[in-house]
Amino acid sequence: MRFSIALFIPLLLAALAAPAPLTAQETIPRCTTVEPMSGKVGTDIVVTGENLGKALVAELYLTDGKNDIKLVLSEQTDTTLKTKIPASAKVGERYKLMILTKGKEPKLIEQPVRFEVEE
Repeated sequence: MRFSIALFIPLLLAALAAPAPLTAQETIPRCTTVEPMSGKVGTDIVVTGENLGKALVAELYLTDGKNDIKLVLSEQTDTTLKTKIPASAKVGERYKLMILTKGKEPKLIEQPVRFEVEE
């Protein structure tokens, strides 16, 4: 069987233009809800989501975009984080949650869920 160079070149170009096979995607922690959505200092809150386990999430924060308040986690699973609102949280402030990831290059990732501190 003879192989024609005229057939080989288009096949080679098509193979080079095809996207590379996907490798394992980076697992990113994501918060989907916080219960309750508001409360006083000292309120217990439960954050639910995915990829929240100890292997991926180093720390959890409240952030107003300028100031970050580290939260102490009392419980952590792959789908939940439990904590209390600290005394350093400002009354009347509406905070976003923010996660610090673990790994070679830790990242701070603001989450789409919010918590409001009440009087």
